[in-house]
Amino acid sequence: MRKNLPAIILTTLLLVLWQVIAMGINAHYILPSPTQILAKLWELRENLFLVQMPATMGVTIIGLAISIVLGIGLAVIMDLGPKIENALYPIIIASQTIPTTAIAPLFVLWFGYSIWSKVLVTILITFFPITITVYDGLKSTKREMEELLITYGAGKKDIFFKLKLPTALPYFFSAIKMAIPLSIIGAAIAEWLGAQSGLGYFSKRMMAQLDGAGVFAPIVLLSAIAMVSVAIIGYLEEKLIKWRKEI
Repeated sequence: MRKNLPAIILTTLLLVLWQVIAMGINAHYILPSPTQILAKLWELRENLFLVQMPATMGVTIIGLAISIVLGIGLAVIMDLGPKIENALYPIIIASQTIPTTAIAPLFVLWFGYSIWSKVLVTILITFFPITITVYDGLKSTKREMEELLITYGAGKKDIFFKLKLPTALPYFFSAIKMAIPLSIIGAAIAEWLGAQSGLGYFSKRMMAQLDGAGVFAPIVLLSAIAMVSVAIIGYLEEKLIKWRKEI
């Protein structure tokens, strides 16, 4: 509790400031107050929690899972040698120069309003930080440690599982903590640009109705999901990487 006290105080002050500014503007379609957003969340709770949120979470989970497998796979492949790294690295970088708002409508055109058009947008946004961060973790192993294992008769497989993998594990958790908010953002953007359900789609629909609180309600829900998910990953990281505290 003491650890989180500064964040709680700052968040409370920001919410109070937001409430005061919103009351001063007195135009909920421009800037709804936090209390209006909470009221809207409660009013639309069945639709948001039982219909829209499962649709967005389905896209997020599938996209994130594929991104983890793809990102780790690419990182391991690039770690095999400099030639493979030089071949793949520019392509991976180039994939991030594609504007999401430009490619998402094409995915809708190719796959329709199915879940896969939105999953592809999520993958495009999330696989990059996982790939680069895990690859940096694999490369961060000390050469002296590798040479020591080699003198003990260790092969490449032993070096990977006994040295590189444990070294890259903290980087992996950092990558996941970055990828979770990005995956949620990717799913919401994809739904905003072309979908028939989901929190992003619902927010867009509320904007068409000039319902400011309705626009913010799904956004607040997405933020809460992201924060809880990152906190869970952080907890798992502390439990699984106990040796990190001992260094």
